[in-house]
Amino acid sequence: MAEKFIGQGWRFPLGTDASGSIALSGDDRDLEQAIRLILATAPGERPMRPEFGCGIHNYVFAPADATTAGRLSVEVKRALGFWEPRITVKSVDVSIDEYARNTLYIDIHYEKKGSYDPRNLVFPFYVIPEED
Repeated sequence: MAEKFIGQGWRFPLGTDASGSIALSGDDRDLEQAIRLILATAPGERPMRPEFGCGIHNYVFAPADATTAGRLSVEVKRALGFWEPRITVKSVDVSIDEYARNTLYIDIHYEKKGSYDPRNLVFPFYVIPEED
C-alpha cells in the first residue's frame, strides 16, 4: 500500500531518459528528492508558490551553535510536516561539524506513511562564518 501511495515525480535535477521523455523517479528516491527540494527552497523563491520551502535559509548568517541547531530542527519539522504528506518525521537532530565549524548536519529520521520502515537523510547546512 505504501509504495502505491508514494508514486512518481519528475527527477531532480530535471532531465530526460533514454527515450527523450522527462525522467521520472519513484519510490524511495522520489521521497528523498522531495525532502531535499523542500529543504533547499527558501520561502518566497518560487513565484507561483511563494510559501513553499523551508525557513532554514533565515539562519545562514547565524552562529553555528546549539541555539541555531534547535531553530533549524524546528524549521525542518514544520516544513516537512506541511509539505511532505507521504512521510512521518520521527526526529530531526542537528549537529555541528567539529572541524568545519560553519557546517551543520541536519539528520532527519522519518518513516513512509503506511509502513514501519525507518529511514534517515542527512542534509548539510552551511552558515557564513563570523569574521575575526
